[in-house]
Amino acid sequence: MTTTPPDDAAQERLATERARIRDTHLRPPGERPASTARGLHHTALISHDVERTVRFYQDVLGFPLTELIENRDYPGSSHFFFDIGHDNLLAFFDFPGLDVGPYAEVLGGLHHLAISVEPARWEALVGRLTESGVEHEVHSGVSVYFRDPDGARIELIADPLGEMYGEHVL
Repeated sequence: MTTTPPDDAAQERLATERARIRDTHLRPPGERPASTARGLHHTALISHDVERTVRFYQDVLGFPLTELIENRDYPGSSHFFFDIGHDNLLAFFDFPGLDVGPYAEVLGGLHHLAISVEPARWEALVGRLTESGVEHEVHSGVSVYFRDPDGARIELIADPLGEMYGEHVL
């Protein structure tokens, strides 16, 4: 895996390609068809330790645990859910006895999960991360990035749903 960012010429080519794709495929809001989806039911991540994950997401981040059941696809495995607002769920599986290895950002994998929180709660959550000794980085005064106990990158963003850094993305 390369870790060298593109040089100036490559960045210019990439920007040109991004503009071409945007011009070809992005329709103005009034011209977009309705989505065929109703919303995000849940996103499922992997947990190595169910209780540690529950303590982190419920006790540190304030996302209530809503269910803990056996995973139908892997005997002995747990499937558990947290409420992240607006009828959206963050789910986890554990796979006892299966060596899934450490978290890795790979093509087709999770880069980060961005969860919108109210600005006042955002401030309090940044404080909770600090108090809990969770390494984190604040960007643009509205985003905080950190890793969960299993290494997944999480962003808490104080921007409203459908907006990012003052831009409408919905």
